[in-house]
Amino acid sequence: MPTVNIRQLRDTRQLEKWLEAGETVELRKHGRVFGIIIRPNDKKQLQPAEWPDFAARRRAIFGDRVLNAVDDLIRDREESRH
Repeated sequence: MPTVNIRQLRDTRQLEKWLEAGETVELRKHGRVFGIIIRPNDKKQLQPAEWPDFAARRRAIFGDRVLNAVDDLIRDREESRH
């Protein structure tokens, strides 16, 4: 993936060539990725990421148990006072 830093953005000719070729360009600031430049009509890269099914993970780990962290915290604090 081609990269440019903030100062190199002044010369847009190379950036335009990369974008016309369908490349995604990393924008770097102080050597770290600051952003990503893509063509606006590149639909495959604009699709939101799919989130994992957190509820299914929770059920797989804990089953149907209901864990009430607030009740546990209150009970722990009461026990620590005595």
